[in-house]
Amino acid sequence: MSSPTPFKMRLVHLDLKGAPPKVSYLSEVFPLFHSLGANGLLIEYEDMFPYEGHLRLLRAKHAYSPSEVTEILRLARLSELEVIPLVQTFGHMEFVLKHAAFAHLREVALFPNTLNPHEAESLALVQAMIDQILELHGDVRWLHIGCDEVYYLGEGETSKQWLQQEQNSHAKLCLSHMQAVASHVLTQHPGVTPLVWDDMLRDIPQEQLKASGVPQLVEPVLWDYGADLDVHGKVFLIGKYQECGFQRLWAASAFKGATGASQALPPVEHHIRNHELWLQVAGSGPRDALQGIILTGWQRYDHFSVLCELLPVGIPSLAACLQSLVHGGFAEDVRLRAERLLGVSSLEIADTVSEGAGSFPGSDIHALVTQISLHLRSSVDTLLERNRYVTGWFSPYHRRRKLVHPVMIQHIQPEALSLLSRWNNLVQQLEVALQPVFYPDTIEEWLEENVLPSLQRLQDLLQDLGEAAARQPPPTSPGWDTGQNP
Repeated sequence: MSSPTPFKMRLVHLDLKGAPPKVSYLSEVFPLFHSLGANGLLIEYEDMFPYEGHLRLLRAKHAYSPSEVTEILRLARLSELEVIPLVQTFGHMEFVLKHAAFAHLREVALFPNTLNPHEAESLALVQAMIDQILELHGDVRWLHIGCDEVYYLGEGETSKQWLQQEQNSHAKLCLSHMQAVASHVLTQHPGVTPLVWDDMLRDIPQEQLKASGVPQLVEPVLWDYGADLDVHGKVFLIGKYQECGFQRLWAASAFKGATGASQALPPVEHHIRNHELWLQVAGSGPRDALQGIILTGWQRYDHFSVLCELLPVGIPSLAACLQSLVHGGFAEDVRLRAERLLGVSSLEIADTVSEGAGSFPGSDIHALVTQISLHLRSSVDTLLERNRYVTGWFSPYHRRRKLVHPVMIQHIQPEALSLLSRWNNLVQQLEVALQPVFYPDTIEEWLEENVLPSLQRLQDLLQDLGEAAARQPPPTSPGWDTGQNP
């Protein structure tokens, strides 16, 4: 019999900086999250939050309205999912610092990712963001203030001068900003505890961490998304943090969005292994050392990167990972339970992703994206690069000069038209499936990145073929004879 989970809290991360789902879709998936074993949500709004006043320019085109945020919170309560909002306050500030109005608050003038911690206006900015978010999240127990991957910290001109003073260091600079932000949360919003990603804390000497006062202010989230996670190293890190005085610690795994910036299909086996290793960490360290685990589902690596796996495409992986946490592993009985909850006949974890249909919300998107991701590019490659009529009689040389043997048109054109028609039909089905779930800009972006390049190659081939056919009879050319019958 599987042992009970060591993680009391299991939160699904919604990364809204890319492909934010419509509220109607969230109303369908929240009950599924609960059935799969989740009891919380980490909502990273980024530019989808309805900021007001001087922060209004941060809103994305399709940002949620205040009433939609309220509805999301109501839906979460109905499914017994405790919400923790996340707002970046140090690194990953591109969605703020890309705007001309805030560009002067960059740590390095060229780069919009990191906030300059020396400016009083920087702290006022993140305080205003925090206050607006918590105003709409009245009864939350935690607020995640980010603070991960604070790239180029110390490389701004003010920082360089500050670091020349003997008692100053990069670690001190990082800790002082964390302390300022966390202190604002605790003093202005009593009862709300700040969480931070732990990567900026890992290498800070234990005594310096302890003396900074930060361990009394925040709860670190230890994140590692690898299938080769170092269990002993994590147990050691937990011990270090506890000795520094951190009261509670959290873990963070990944069910998607962690194996490639342009990944379209989650490698389920990788993600299950990541969760199995986190179970080993929880079982090897002090009992109840980890308050809970956040199953991250990144949608972009940063504000400017391409989309990775869409949420509906990641749901089978999420199901396998949550069920692994609940039951202490992914044994055969756990697999069968996950398949039943998803309504799929087979959850193939060794393949990139199962191609079978399911009955979970968005399963049609999952099935169509899988077909397109696995077969579209390869089918076009096969025609253009391995079809003997194309490579032998309508090469790039021929296409540039609009030369073609008339008989070859009959060999190439029907196959190309058939392939284009088949994929156009499938893409139309996908567009119909995406429309109730995502906003138009998400659909446009995903198709332009993942579909249009391959379809364009087919259309270009057919256009070149048509132009070459129109130039019959072909001009005399040495070696124009086909040499042998195809």
